[in-house]
Amino acid sequence: MSEYQYLTVLTTTDSAEKAQALAAGAVEARVAACAQIDGPITSVYRWEGAVRTDQEWRMLYKTTTDRYPALEAHIQNVHDYATPEIIATPITRGSDAYLSWVRAETTRAGSDRSSV
Repeated sequence: MSEYQYLTVLTTTDSAEKAQALAAGAVEARVAACAQIDGPITSVYRWEGAVRTDQEWRMLYKTTTDRYPALEAHIQNVHDYATPEIIATPITRGSDAYLSWVRAETTRAGSDRSSV
């Protein structure tokens, strides 16, 4: 597999329930092969002139560079934050079997396998 065909994409939200909905929606829409949720985490950030500290849940999606625009649009459309964090990082190496699975699961004609 050549470099930079695959990405991990990070976003956060303020509850476990919202994280589950964001993750499931992206996988159902085939814009991500899977999403991992971890949290709660503590985020410290500046927003509207004030430093804030909040509890959040982090989602890490696995997708292809071809599907990234659709994943970004999906997150922006369903997320309730005014400016959701959306950061994509290239996967520079990975097992051929796993990356092939990511590609298959993010294509409209992909299989319905549920194992990761």
